[in-house]
Amino acid sequence: MTALRQTRQVFLRHLRVLLRQPAWLLITIIQPIIWLLLFGALFKSVSRIPGFHGTYINFLTPGVVVMLALFSAGWSGMGAVEDIQSGVMERMLASPVRRGALNAGAVAFSGFQMMLQAVLIIVLALILGADFQGGVIGVLVMLIVGGLLAAAVASLSNAVGVLGRQRETVIGVVSFVQLPLTFLSTGMMQRSLLPNWIQTVAKFNPVNWAVEAARSAAMQRTDWGLVGERLALLAALVLVSAYLAERAFARYQRSL
Repeated sequence: MTALRQTRQVFLRHLRVLLRQPAWLLITIIQPIIWLLLFGALFKSVSRIPGFHGTYINFLTPGVVVMLALFSAGWSGMGAVEDIQSGVMERMLASPVRRGALNAGAVAFSGFQMMLQAVLIIVLALILGADFQGGVIGVLVMLIVGGLLAAAVASLSNAVGVLGRQRETVIGVVSFVQLPLTFLSTGMMQRSLLPNWIQTVAKFNPVNWAVEAARSAAMQRTDWGLVGERLALLAALVLVSAYLAERAFARYQRSL
């Protein structure tokens, strides 16, 4: 069986698990809608601050798409922990399946789930009056940006799950990094209105790379130089994260 077919089988396994949990499936669908409505209403007056450009719904939509990638993919490692504790992971590693396919299948599922949520956000944003100046191409680029961030975050989460082997480890690590990464970006506030030290930190924040690329592609007159640079950075992060995840699976296998 090829690596692609193995990845597909792992992806379908995760999809079946989701479909067997109607309550979680409903939460997955409703959560992004609540985020856009809640943050959009809470920070709507920000657009009146001198120096803020455009409407807040235009500004917020790419930020919410990126937040979806960060928050939904961040819990990917919980699946690895459950597989370890149930003994499924040992059986899979004893089979001819490639370690990379185990991670890639979970990553593909995280990306698929994020895409479904992002489409809902885009439709709702249009209903609320968002103006996607980048057109269809800009929206597609925004989805690609979100998918790349989700892939990187899911791989890192899988690595934490495999190495930590406990739900509490994944919960602790993910909870520790999610909000700081979100608030140390331009996801909800324009760069010029951020404190200087946050502007400096944001330059090295992958979440901010994704937000800036998504916003430039979908909501503004596209700066393809900026978008291309951020896409390259995110793609490099995906490769590094996938390598670390594969090494984590290898280390777990050696410990058996």
